[in-house]
Amino acid sequence: MWRGPRGHMLVEDPRIDLLPDGPNGPRRFKIKTADSMERRNRVNSLLKDRYGWRGYQQVSLPTDPTVSRFTLTAVENDVVIGTITVAFDNPGKLGADGAFATEVDQLRAQGRRIAEFTKLAIDPAVGTKRVLATLFHVAYIVAHRIRGHDMLIMEVNPRHVRYYERMLGCQILAGERINKSVNAPAVLLGAEFAYIMAQIGEFGGRPESAARERSLYPFALSLREEAAVISRMQAKQRMQDRRLTDTGHPSEALPTDFGTTDLIGI
Repeated sequence: MWRGPRGHMLVEDPRIDLLPDGPNGPRRFKIKTADSMERRNRVNSLLKDRYGWRGYQQVSLPTDPTVSRFTLTAVENDVVIGTITVAFDNPGKLGADGAFATEVDQLRAQGRRIAEFTKLAIDPAVGTKRVLATLFHVAYIVAHRIRGHDMLIMEVNPRHVRYYERMLGCQILAGERINKSVNAPAVLLGAEFAYIMAQIGEFGGRPESAARERSLYPFALSLREEAAVISRMQAKQRMQDRRLTDTGHPSEALPTDFGTTDLIGI
């Protein structure tokens, strides 16, 4: 997949628009953080597999840990079947600053707290809309409910714009242009986390409503499931904070993550 010197990659999973809905009933997969080298290696294998077959440049997760980004994985039977990375705005800039610096700076000038979703990949052999929606939902939880960011941006390939407009309610923030660092076309999309919250509240955890609501939101978590994820995250963060206070040393987990506890395993 296209990437720049800092490992930037557009949100693009080949044929993501053809994912099936997924079976009804309890989810058969778990959402975990990529908080170990073993799991990160599995994520890298998925990224290589999903984009390498199209002849794109090999991609991998950054090796430098930082609290300004984290990676989520969907795991089924100990196999990583999906992944997404969230980056938080900081002095080091976001991937979208490469091709859309003016637009991103305008958002900053408006006082927006931006989170960027990138490095998305779903295994089409077993992946479903439920996998994709759950990854997005947990990423939203950390970005908005936990970290307090108010806006999502994504840099996507032009052919996937309509999909994300329809499935997530994204809007075009800047039209197609060439990202000079990767020499590839991109469109900048954005969505208010307040809008995402409202859609989850109305449709989350109701896959039966997908027949009339043609978006990803019916396949997202219910509000009860969301509350459980938030509780787990906050409990894990408190444990890490206490460990740091008691010992003066950080935990062994990478600082991008909330620890080895499943964020959701239902």
